[in-house]
Amino acid sequence: MNRKEHLITEIVNLEWEMFQNVKGIGGRASCQDDYHTFSVNRVSQAQSWSEPALESYLEDLENAKNQGRNLLSEKYGRMMASTSKSEYESIKHLLPPLEDGILALVERIVGIVLGWEQEMVEKYPNLVQRGRPIYSSQDTLNVTSMETYLRGELLTYSKKTLSLLYENYLEKKTANINGSEIILGYMIKRYGYASLEEANRNLGKPAQ
Repeated sequence: MNRKEHLITEIVNLEWEMFQNVKGIGGRASCQDDYHTFSVNRVSQAQSWSEPALESYLEDLENAKNQGRNLLSEKYGRMMASTSKSEYESIKHLLPPLEDGILALVERIVGIVLGWEQEMVEKYPNLVQRGRPIYSSQDTLNVTSMETYLRGELLTYSKKTLSLLYENYLEKKTANINGSEIILGYMIKRYGYASLEEANRNLGKPAQ
């Protein structure tokens, strides 16, 4: 196991531990008993991160655990600002205040990722349409967009992690590397497809 793989394993273990303690409005969710899907999703996301960003995020998780904070609970709480505004008003006082500069960094990262996601829609339409809608304007009580999910998660990161992640993503964007393509490419291989092209082609075929 190389250094990056070790970091990702440590991160996913801590995230899973926190995920087990997330208390939803309707009680425990079925996804909290599905380690395989959780692991595939989280490991896939980490593939597009640099080692410094991963190291910083692991430190965020360890610090949060030592402070009795649950970053995954906070993520879902932040998401409610878009998906369930009335409930958000009742819990927002429980969320830690954001450090100066956090919001600006989050919006820069969100802007890059949404651009990548739009490219993915155009390149792999059959595959991408099976996932979350892209934009927060598409949120409903039962469906959460990628934008809202991403923003909620980013708001739980430290300023150091956000700065490193933004630097990492900006380098990829400048080099015309799509970080979302890296994530989805890793993910679909865990489900048996050889490539994104194969997955997009097969998912576009009519059911037999």
